[in-house]
Amino acid sequence: MKASDQYHKWVEWSDEDQIYIGKCPDLISGIHGADPAMLYSELCKVIDDVIRHFASEGRPLPRPRIRPMQEVM
Repeated sequence: MKASDQYHKWVEWSDEDQIYIGKCPDLISGIHGADPAMLYSELCKVIDDVIRHFASEGRPLPRPRIRPMQEVM
C-alpha cells in the first residue's frame, strides 16, 4: 500500500465556482480543474509530491482523520 492510499481523496462539482474541486483535507486544501478524471489523477500526483516533501524534510505525515463513512460501534 502506498502512503497516499491512507488519505481520503475526492472530486466534486462546485456550483459556486462552476468547476470541479479535488480535495484531500488531511494534506492539502484542494485543487481545481474542468475534467473530473484528469483532476483526480492530478490530485493523486500532488498528494504524492506532498508526501515526498514531508519525507525530504524528515517530518512525520499528519494522521489521516477524514473518513468517508462514520464507524459503526
